[in-house]
Amino acid sequence: MISIMESARKFMDAPGFNWKSLVLGFTVSNFAFESYVKYRQIVCVEKNGDKIPKELEQYKIDSETVIKSSKYSLSKLKFSIFAGIYDFVQNVLFLKYDALPYIWSKSGLVLSSIASFIPSWSTWLTGSVISQSLVFMGIFMIVNIISNIPTKYYQNFILEESYGFNKLTLKLWFSDTIKELFLTCALGGPILAAFLKIMYMFGDSFMYYLSVFLFAVQIFFIVVYPKFIQPLFNTLTPLEDGELKTAIELLTEKNNFPLDKLYVIDGSKRSGHSNAYFMGLPWGSKQIVLYDTLIHHSTIPEVVSVLGHEIGHWKLNHTSKLMVIGELHMFMIFTIFSVFIKNKSFYNSFGFGLPNGISEMPVMIGFLLFGDVLKPVDAIMEFVMNLISRTYEYQADEFAAQQGLADDLKTSLVNLHKENLSSLVVDPLYSAKEYNHPTLGERISAIDEYLAKEETKKEK
Repeated sequence: MISIMESARKFMDAPGFNWKSLVLGFTVSNFAFESYVKYRQIVCVEKNGDKIPKELEQYKIDSETVIKSSKYSLSKLKFSIFAGIYDFVQNVLFLKYDALPYIWSKSGLVLSSIASFIPSWSTWLTGSVISQSLVFMGIFMIVNIISNIPTKYYQNFILEESYGFNKLTLKLWFSDTIKELFLTCALGGPILAAFLKIMYMFGDSFMYYLSVFLFAVQIFFIVVYPKFIQPLFNTLTPLEDGELKTAIELLTEKNNFPLDKLYVIDGSKRSGHSNAYFMGLPWGSKQIVLYDTLIHHSTIPEVVSVLGHEIGHWKLNHTSKLMVIGELHMFMIFTIFSVFIKNKSFYNSFGFGLPNGISEMPVMIGFLLFGDVLKPVDAIMEFVMNLISRTYEYQADEFAAQQGLADDLKTSLVNLHKENLSSLVVDPLYSAKEYNHPTLGERISAIDEYLAKEETKKEK
């Protein structure tokens, strides 16, 4: 494999090849394709948004909800296109005016000014290039946070607010941003330092060690998140004794689900949207977390049916399978990146060299720029991953139906769509690209098809 990568590296390191033009071309193409997909969905909603799909007619969704969900979908789509243009312009300006080498140079000046404050014992982990990479990412992250304030503000306090979903206050929004920044520095900094150290230490074989390291990081966050990170943002309270708790415990016992705790999270503190999820290692005990909004808007059988679906994911090992697929995907990305990591023409095209006088080929910069080169592959992988995820959703729905929860699951799905004002009509291409879940109509039809097959079996 190493010889193949070396041959590819020599082929791609041809002098004079303009990588910047290629990346700009990928960026423009990716933006145009995403905008086209969203435009198709806008046309679909404008044309059919006032109609109820045939498979949903029996649920008697009122016309007011249909119209409001269409307006909400159109508002989000149009905002998404605007936000895409905003991000696209930023990316093009960053590339065109060599913002990355400029920030890299400034990060070197910042590092030299704070060098006396860096503990001597940490040099074994960092070293000058890695330390500068950490400073670079800190500056880069702050620039991104500031530049995205307008779109984040509009999304929360105008768009979501106008449809009654936003529960954030400016104070809470600001405190969340500060907490996220602190956590990124406190946890992300050491992880990034170790990430880069592995790449520098192991040469052309770094992808093997990096894949193992990132798997360990995943496990670390699964363990740490519920105990230390989530309490910084939300309050989890044990589900009170009662009919709902008893029904959930009966379902988990029936399926030998390793339930440890049942919690209610104050999701209404930030949003009016509903959800439910599990926490815990794939092979260990689990904590079920219910949004207070889900409990408020759903009946007990509906909440139980949603959890029946989630238990199906656990029973069918979907989480573990997705982790393995994710690891293989990352290994593929690292392997491809190994071709670029020492490519001088690649770095030179983006200002790392003459005329800016930067002799380094920092891995951190290369990986950021490589993300733009990888966009065509990522676009394909997005479709593939969505297809896999949608298949798993159908399987989890069928598992819930096998538990006798089919009717309640269907009504809960309809009610969740109504409460969240999700679009009832979806363009096929938009669905394939943007949805990792089947549409409401597709899920209802699949459940009905399963029930029909079971009824036919009984008759035979």
